[in-house]
Amino acid sequence: MDTKMDTLDFAVPHDRPVPYLHRITSYYLALGYDNPYRWAQYEDVPFQPLAKPLAESRVSLITTAAPYREDKGDQGPGAPYNSAAKFYKVYTGEIDADPDVRISHLGIDRNYTTAEDMGTWFPLPALQASEASGRIGELAPRFIGAPTNRSQQTTIEQDCVDILAHIREDGSDAAIIVAN
Repeated sequence: MDTKMDTLDFAVPHDRPVPYLHRITSYYLALGYDNPYRWAQYEDVPFQPLAKPLAESRVSLITTAAPYREDKGDQGPGAPYNSAAKFYKVYTGEIDADPDVRISHLGIDRNYTTAEDMGTWFPLPALQASEASGRIGELAPRFIGAPTNRSQQTTIEQDCVDILAHIREDGSDAAIIVAN
């Protein structure tokens, strides 16, 4: 029975996306927390249009990638999850210094992806090309590292404040956040 539907290469019916929100909520309850993780969800999300065209704007790059630290174990592209490589304070790095940042501290699906293509999780070369082509006015002289502490209170009250201060110090008009 060869029908048009059979030729669309759909996944088998049991191959479905992982219900992540339900799964992590159940996980927190199973660990014994009295209340499950509450996801940040706002009715009103502020939006600020650019005051000038992107081609005339200075842009900051914000990343959750961690600076490489030799004493923190394997942090290479094929490294297993490495919590020792986590960082807990906002940091900055010069964009002209060929930054050595890694993502071994993040929970990614290591069975089906790797960290080999740095451009997929730290798009500095693409942003530099966008600057060279005139798509963006210029890049800020440094990128900003945002911790992944998983504490909404710390993120809102400390990290966001520090990140905004760096953006303002750099005179940026816009920021691109690359959450890995």
